[in-house]
Amino acid sequence: QVQLVESGGGLVQAGGSLRLSCAASGLTFSTYHIGWFRQAPGKEREFVAGRLWSDINTYYADSVKGRFTISRDSATNTVYLQMNSLKPEDTAVYYCAAKRGSSAVNLRAGYDYWGQGTQVTVSS
Repeated sequence: QVQLVESGGGLVQAGGSLRLSCAASGLTFSTYHIGWFRQAPGKEREFVAGRLWSDINTYYADSVKGRFTISRDSATNTVYLQMNSLKPEDTAVYYCAAKRGSSAVNLRAGYDYWGQGTQVTVSS
């Protein structure tokens, strides 16, 4: 049984940093494409960052480029999202997801597994 469990969310002031973690059981991240998505109240879930299984390429939404970094620790089978210079508009529930197949990591459809999400709140 596959499980993705996010952690590391919380309340932070604008300009601060958080590091989200996504731990996997039942799958090995090194053989899956990985995505981070977020969903703010009343909005659709949107792509934040993605990484191909091959580690060759990473992708970011324009809104987070230069501030967020996606990484993977194969030893612990954990994916991270380092978030710096946080803004109030980054407030959302953040989800990690994993898939095989299409390398279009920015597309919400096609992901095989999703975590339950972790809340990030950025105060102004």
